[in-house]
Amino acid sequence: MSLDADIRIDRQRLKRKLAFWRVLAVLALLAVLLVASGRGLDPLRGPYIARIDVTGVIVEDRERDTVLQEIAANDRVRAVLVYIDSPGGTMVGGETLYKGLRAIAEKKPVVAVLGTVAASGGYMTAIAADHIVAREGTITGSIGVIFQTAEITSLLKKLGVETTAIKSAPLKASPSPLEKLTPQARKATQILVDDMFELFIDMVADRRGLDRGTVRTLADGRVYTGRQAKVKKLVDALGGEGEARQWLETARGVDPELPVRDVVVHPEDLLWRRAGTAIFGKAVFSERLTLDGLVSLWHPERP
Repeated sequence: MSLDADIRIDRQRLKRKLAFWRVLAVLALLAVLLVASGRGLDPLRGPYIARIDVTGVIVEDRERDTVLQEIAANDRVRAVLVYIDSPGGTMVGGETLYKGLRAIAEKKPVVAVLGTVAASGGYMTAIAADHIVAREGTITGSIGVIFQTAEITSLLKKLGVETTAIKSAPLKASPSPLEKLTPQARKATQILVDDMFELFIDMVADRRGLDRGTVRTLADGRVYTGRQAKVKKLVDALGGEGEARQWLETARGVDPELPVRDVVVHPEDLLWRRAGTAIFGKAVFSERLTLDGLVSLWHPERP
């Protein structure tokens, strides 16, 4: 083979390599732009309405909090639609999300659109909005707080297992599944729950324009359909996103022609979560199993 032929082959190989890396660089750039778009770092010009989904169990999420701050600061976001399909979660998770949405509402209108379930912490999220739209069959309400534990001392005794705890004080690590619940521990825990319950009542009374007595009557832990919630003034209207956008136009003057763009908090998680859910089912990713602390959660199937 001649030297010229060798050179041509080498050049072809080099071109193929360069083409590969150029394509890879373009794909990487597109991925960065996509992630930035999903995170609310809008790389495109023009105003729009941001849509953020609140689904599943609500817990603390610093990345979500950062995204909400970015939405509040983004002048191109003219309004926010919050789609909620959640049974609730931890008190701190719901409280933090509530405050993040209220910070946005100080700068631009926020509308909550309730899906199948928006109960407990899900309803706490909804009342952060300026306007709440629910489906007639939406399950909402469940205004309250719960602290759950288990007591397995009788089972351990049958198994011949004894446990011992050396404490600095009687209420340390109480209630515990490894010891009987004492009246003192029950009282202390009830005070804890009652304090957060009062906070929840104050939030509902303030945001829904209801007196505390009325809210306390509604807050016996029960859930309501969207139709019932509308009568009791826990939501403002029945419908979906169309009704939410109509309110934005008539009440806040938001251009009805503005596009709606989804803001994805964890874009990197979507692919593997969807694939895993399709293969193994939702139970694999159930966050209910990891909840600690005070909880504002409704779910009829299992704790």
